[in-house]
Amino acid sequence: MVDYHAANQSYQYGPSSGGNGAGGGGSMGDYMAQEDDWDRDLLLDPAWEKQQRKTFTAWCNSHLRKAGTQIENIDEDFRDGLKLMLLLEVISGERLPKPERGKMRVHKINNVNKALDFIASKGVKLVSIGAEEIVDGNAKMTLGMIWTIILRFAIQDISVEETSAKEGLLLWCQRKTAPYKNVNVQNFHISWKDGLAFNALIHRHRPELIEYDKLRKDDPVTNLNNAFEVAEKYLDIPKMLDAEDIVNTARPDEKAIMTYVSSFYHAFSGAQKAETAANRICKVLAVNQENEHLMEDYERLASDLLEWIRRTIPWLEDRVPQKTMQEMQQKLEDFRDYRRVHKPPKVQEKCQLEINFNTLQTKLRLSNRPAFMPSEGRMVSDINNGWQHLEQAEKGYEEWLLNEIRRLERLDHLAEKFRQKASIHEAWTDGKEAMLKHRDYETATLSDIKALIRKHEAFESDLAAHQDRVEQIAAIAQELNELDYYDSHNVNTRCQKICDQWDALGSLTHSRREALEKTEKQLETIDQLHLEYAKRAAPFNNWMESAMEDLQDMFIVHTIEEIEGLISAHDQFKSTLPDADREREAILAIHKEAQRIAESNHIKLSGSNPYTTVTPQIINSKWEKVQQLVPKRDHALLEEQSKQQSNEHLRRQFASQANVVGPWIQTKMEEIGRISIEMNGTLEDQLNHLKRYERSIVDYKPNLDLLEQQHQLIQEALIFDNKHTNYTMEHIRVGWEQLLTTIARTINEVENQILTRDAKGISQEQMQEFRASFNHFDKDHGGALGPEEFKACLISLGYDVENDRQGDAEFNRIMSVVDPNHSGLVTFQAFIDFMSRETTDTDTADQVIASFKVLAGDKNFITAEELRRELPPDQAEYCIARMAPYQGPDAVPGALDYKSFSTALYGESDL
Repeated sequence: MVDYHAANQSYQYGPSSGGNGAGGGGSMGDYMAQEDDWDRDLLLDPAWEKQQRKTFTAWCNSHLRKAGTQIENIDEDFRDGLKLMLLLEVISGERLPKPERGKMRVHKINNVNKALDFIASKGVKLVSIGAEEIVDGNAKMTLGMIWTIILRFAIQDISVEETSAKEGLLLWCQRKTAPYKNVNVQNFHISWKDGLAFNALIHRHRPELIEYDKLRKDDPVTNLNNAFEVAEKYLDIPKMLDAEDIVNTARPDEKAIMTYVSSFYHAFSGAQKAETAANRICKVLAVNQENEHLMEDYERLASDLLEWIRRTIPWLEDRVPQKTMQEMQQKLEDFRDYRRVHKPPKVQEKCQLEINFNTLQTKLRLSNRPAFMPSEGRMVSDINNGWQHLEQAEKGYEEWLLNEIRRLERLDHLAEKFRQKASIHEAWTDGKEAMLKHRDYETATLSDIKALIRKHEAFESDLAAHQDRVEQIAAIAQELNELDYYDSHNVNTRCQKICDQWDALGSLTHSRREALEKTEKQLETIDQLHLEYAKRAAPFNNWMESAMEDLQDMFIVHTIEEIEGLISAHDQFKSTLPDADREREAILAIHKEAQRIAESNHIKLSGSNPYTTVTPQIINSKWEKVQQLVPKRDHALLEEQSKQQSNEHLRRQFASQANVVGPWIQTKMEEIGRISIEMNGTLEDQLNHLKRYERSIVDYKPNLDLLEQQHQLIQEALIFDNKHTNYTMEHIRVGWEQLLTTIARTINEVENQILTRDAKGISQEQMQEFRASFNHFDKDHGGALGPEEFKACLISLGYDVENDRQGDAEFNRIMSVVDPNHSGLVTFQAFIDFMSRETTDTDTADQVIASFKVLAGDKNFITAEELRRELPPDQAEYCIARMAPYQGPDAVPGALDYKSFSTALYGESDL
């Protein structure tokens, strides 16, 4: 007989702490070595032995009944080794050597040795337990052997979060009972005395079997009996302990409790596997649902933006000219409102849409899903094409507006000039036809006839002087027609009337001259002084009329140089006034001389000068008018000069601001390009730096607003050029929009790198190594590598892609992954995606299929009822709506094909 106390010094009931325990590889031995020291001193406690006998017997019978037998006395019924071998066959599922049926002691020892050899073959090192002790009915050795079997076959494989055996089983109990009040599982003895922990385990998995809220902590016997009875009746777990034995023991036997609890673990392990499978499926479905939501958002936003572009382009392409300056200025104001109010939000939407699209594609790559392909007409390229068309239409529309405003300004000026010259001409021709048709020469004296001839000559001179004005009127009318003046009909009618009248005057003038010349031979006397007066007064009168016309002539200029030219011409005109005044005095002197001679010779003049209607009063009146118009002209020119100086100030003011803002935008674009290829700090540091950089850019926006205000003043002043700067407002706007888009895209790239790093478990050091390698071979800092650069980068990271047959094949495989479109370029994002797939694990279609198979109870199909039972409602309905009917030979009504559904989630086949 073996001395049990001696055996216990190395291993309680079996394996030693220094050997390989029941768990193999030292784990069970380690576990046994961790037993409390006072546990060993109380091994012979009869209460503990009683609990172990009952628990181990029930545990053995729970397995032996599967073979149609059981034991009554644990230290007697295993003595011949037959039921012991049968027990091992049932719990292991393996066949043991054929037992010996003899009744002799040697036969029994041989059978027990076969059982012990089988236990040892499972990695359990049995110390101080021999076949003779079992055959002789040594109760302690028999209990130790059974405990070793329980450890190896019921507890060893329990693992929760990389713990094993006792720790794993304890962690499982703690997690399952955590939500329950008055339950605090810290061990396998005292924590179970009040029975609440047993009830909590059952209620957690089968809540319909236990009314937990009605249990009382101060009634442990009732609690324990309730749990044991429910477990036996509904869970097929035999009653392994008596409630009274547990309650009446200061410290229940740990091995008995562990054995009992392990039966609960195995009873619920199927539910645990289903829960794990369901969690995996829910995780995969949640990713898919989120991606679908992002796809729907992209489709909706893309549709809205494209619809806005489709509505806006026809408005920008509507180039119907307006009749008045006010109508065109209103169109210009509407266009400014579009640029300031309506377009900027759409620029942000377009940028955000591209960012959302890139983020979605990154998430799809990270979750092994196929790339998102927007519906026809809603690709990013479609949006870019539409946007390009919009900006082309926008540029053409603004150019058309400004050209139309210039045209209408020119038209208004020409129309007013036409009206002024036509009015002056019509006033001059008033009564001329009646005068030319008058037959006064028929009753006139000879001197009167001569006077009429001279008067007619003066009129012809006057008529010739007005020829230039008529030609100017016709030229202005022609230009108005060519510029498509809206009131061209009335202009043409008036011009035609003037031309017709002019022709009539020419004809009548010719007829009257013939009539006068016919009687001229009869005329001999002429007043030379009056004639000289008339001849000099007529051109002087015309000069004054032309001067008044010029002084009242409208002008339009756009530059300082033009107005200074007009001022110079006006100054030159003023310099001629003294000579004109002397001519006026000379003409008036002729008139005075004629009167003096008449008075000297007592000649009674018969009235005004017969040779002209230009009297000294008329000359003096018109001279006074000229004198009045000169300062008015001075004032008008000075006002225009002030306006042009103001315009020049606006030009310089805009140029000063634009020459700062333009280079600032260019500098920021270059800095962003440099930041995007540098590697300073962690990705979070880079992201924070970029966001601070973005805030500094946004804070610069008031400078653009100021420039917009200055540009509006320039447009309102109808300033169309600016020699002080090469930057236009359009250039500044486009540069600003590109700057905002570039910083937003750069931030999105870093966010996607963070998303990739976190989703794939890439360390910061790995990410920095990837970035450093990529940047080293990106010689032109273009953000992409050519094939040879990429190959060199892979070699630097340890990939065998040298120029041989095997290396070329491997490189071609990698290139098909990172450059599926064969563009010849590898972006950093594609490089990161490849490296993350090479270094990390992700969910696969096979894993999802395996999870569904667990929920389906190993069937090749699953039913809607099973999905609704195992998954949350929304995800269950998501699967049911998308799973095709199962078509296999074992199909039943309502069977669903989870395999094709799972592979479709990863783009490997179509449902």
